[in-house]
Amino acid sequence: MRSQLVIISLLVAGSSHSQSKETEKMIQAGNAFYKNQEFNKAAVEYGKALQADPANTTAKFNQGNTLYRLDQKVEAAKAFTALSRETEIKDIRSRSFYNKGVILSQQKNLEESIEAYKNALRNEPNDKEARENLQKALLELKKKTPPPKKDDKKDKKQDPKKQKQPQSKMNQKEAEQRLNLLQQKEKEVQQRLQKAKSRMGGSQAKDW
Repeated sequence: MRSQLVIISLLVAGSSHSQSKETEKMIQAGNAFYKNQEFNKAAVEYGKALQADPANTTAKFNQGNTLYRLDQKVEAAKAFTALSRETEIKDIRSRSFYNKGVILSQQKNLEESIEAYKNALRNEPNDKEARENLQKALLELKKKTPPPKKDDKKDKKQDPKKQKQPQSKMNQKEAEQRLNLLQQKEKEVQQRLQKAKSRMGGSQAKDW
């Protein structure tokens, strides 16, 4: 993929105007190890350069690339995020956002990668690769989140109504049964009262 090749090839040298000769030697040594794919040794040299000059943008950027090559992608993304906030050099800021976008795309974090590519283009509007990768990420996101179907919504709305209908019928049956029982009980009570009245004379009621 083009996005992978770009992040590997973006190796900056000598972009920091204030770096000392010693720091520059460390960065050049790191670059030599990097080109030979000796990434652990390259990381050590860039680390030394950052100890000597913590604000050195060249060492920070190359360290981020090295972390990526060492499969420490989360740390690499953090390094590019920090550098994009700290540096005032538009070229370095644009490349940092771009590399961050590449890492996030590989991690399927499409929404954040899209934002990173947009930031890269804000700093470097003529970056064709950032524009192409932005379009790819937008297409992937569109495929990943298709629009909801209308038929499903209609079915969901109709289901509660269908469930309520049998419940209302059952309630009517139960009410009718209860009314019939009450009417029967009332008839029985009236019959008993009539019998009791016919039996009663002047005597007192008995204790049961």
